[in-house]
Amino acid sequence: MASPRLELRLPTEDELAEVADVAARGVHPPEDRPFLTPWGELAPAERARHVMQLHWRRLGRWSEQDWALNLVAFHEGCPVGIQDMRAKEFGVRREIVSGSWLGLEHQGKGLGTEMRAAMLHLAFAELGAQSATSLSFTDNHSSLAVSRRLGYHDDGIDRDVLDGRVVVSQRLRLTPEAWAEHARTPVTVTGLTTACRTLFGLPH
Repeated sequence: MASPRLELRLPTEDELAEVADVAARGVHPPEDRPFLTPWGELAPAERARHVMQLHWRRLGRWSEQDWALNLVAFHEGCPVGIQDMRAKEFGVRREIVSGSWLGLEHQGKGLGTEMRAAMLHLAFAELGAQSATSLSFTDNHSSLAVSRRLGYHDDGIDRDVLDGRVVVSQRLRLTPEAWAEHARTPVTVTGLTTACRTLFGLPH
């Protein structure tokens, strides 16, 4: 999948190691805590290991009823982060949830918005999703800004516990109509064959 500045795809083993190195160099400033699972606060080697293990775990557990697609984003041929898309019973519910991260050195350039826009094209235009959801802490202003720029609307809150205290997340939802109204990024998808579509739980 390609957008004007990015290529998003499954990585080779060497490329997975490279994007793990990107994570090891940092995914957020030390004072920030953007993830409910605080993997970004691990030691560099542990951050890299987390990225690699999560990638293989999700591929290994893939089923038509419960899948998670980790796409590495490449900018000028180099990995800069990961955009994921996950769903349960997608063939019936037609709903995905997404998450992403960018290496610190690649933030502030609009790449996060472009990554999400490319993923949304895959979900809505290619896979026929009827809803896309996202979840961000209420103080994660950059992530919330990306969602609202792409047409998401507020959809309630979640309350979780992190390090013994309650944290509040904003749920957001995007409809096909709002996506079509806000879609500005041209995206090209290749390799999505009929056999591949069945892996997402779609009919033959």
